[in-house]
Amino acid sequence: MKKALITGVTGQDGSYLAELLLGKGYEVHGVMRRKSVEDHGNVSHLKDKVNFISSDVTDITSLIGAMNISQADEVYNLAAQSFVAASWEQPLATTEINSIGVLNMLEAIRKVKPECKFYQASTSEMFGKVQEVPQNETTPFYPRSPYGVAKLYGHWITKNYRESFGMFACSGILFNHEGERRGKEFVTRKITDAVARVKLGIQDCVELGNMDSKRDWGHAKDYVNAMWLMLQQDAADDYVIATGETRSIREFAELAFACIDMKIEWQGTGVDEIGVDKNSGRVVIRVNPKFYRPAEVDMLIGNPEKAERVLGWKREISFADMVSRMVENDLRLVATENKD
Repeated sequence: MKKALITGVTGQDGSYLAELLLGKGYEVHGVMRRKSVEDHGNVSHLKDKVNFISSDVTDITSLIGAMNISQADEVYNLAAQSFVAASWEQPLATTEINSIGVLNMLEAIRKVKPECKFYQASTSEMFGKVQEVPQNETTPFYPRSPYGVAKLYGHWITKNYRESFGMFACSGILFNHEGERRGKEFVTRKITDAVARVKLGIQDCVELGNMDSKRDWGHAKDYVNAMWLMLQQDAADDYVIATGETRSIREFAELAFACIDMKIEWQGTGVDEIGVDKNSGRVVIRVNPKFYRPAEVDMLIGNPEKAERVLGWKREISFADMVSRMVENDLRLVATENKD
């Protein structure tokens, strides 16, 4: 039986990955930070199947302990301060977790079990002000946020440990991946949650930032499969995981509202723009400049050719299906929350 250790196990990706590995017969260990109130987050339904270890990526001693306890064959480092907007408000914390946290995990592996395979969750935000379209494994990086800069250190230190110590250490440069378990602070889930609340008469409209910002969106369930495939190869390497399609925030919102039979008609421009339901005349979207980033990433689109060719990976869930699943899930959640 293979043993895996997942940092960030309670998050969106960690929960889907834990399900995948358990389904493949792994013994799964998950790192959880100690809190005054125990919170298993997205893996509450797996709390009797995952072996939880109290640890923190900013504390190397605790990570060495986690490695000694788990004796992991594979480590998936998904722990991060993952909200880009918050990285301007908390740049030091973001750097400590997303940069030094990676180094700590690599050092813990090197000291306890250097033959263990390591996966680092890199990000398309490292491309930032894109230097070529689409982006692939050789595209130069130009991060545009403290989050992207911190993740770039994690990416390069992973490559450095692979080349310096011969460790099986690889990075997945994952483009935006969403799902029903995405946190509400992320714009995609903010939209689908608002759509559900508008449908149920609980909320009037949703306020958003740059409607023309474009991203390459896939479903997290597909992307964790790519993580696993990377660690099954004979040699460690880095891979872009993406759909090869780009969509704007505007398109995402239009499709989400279409799921509740609302057709959005746009009026005004820039920060004065509003989205109106064509059938009822209701304003359901407003642009608010406070949601604009200090340095915007205008467009991201990845080329997954290498992952498809080498790993045999392919995405299964389409953009439309992903949005529909998120809206349907939020309709259920909001209805349950407000059933009284």
